[in-house]
Amino acid sequence: MNRDLTPTEGVRLLLERHREDAAGAAYRAAIYTPTASYEGLATLRDDGSVTISVEAPAELVEMLTMAARLLARGAVARREEGLPAWPARILRWRGPGRGQ
Repeated sequence: MNRDLTPTEGVRLLLERHREDAAGAAYRAAIYTPTASYEGLATLRDDGSVTISVEAPAELVEMLTMAARLLARGAVARREEGLPAWPARILRWRGPGRGQ
């Protein structure tokens, strides 16, 4: 467990780019809660599709999936604006009561 990313409440979602190609990117995916951490992979595509491979409770995987979908859906627009389509790192926090 990465103590620096372990929240005292809520959930932290981390995507760190591990490789990219013409159609998408692969990210190391992690979910951190106050009592547990889960790691795996996320594959994101320019068409907005996402595949998440993380063994975690369903509601946590859904939170990570939503963050990944938002990132994937914006890839083409970022590229058109001259920005990197696939950021190196995305870190999000969801606090208690902030819904999936």
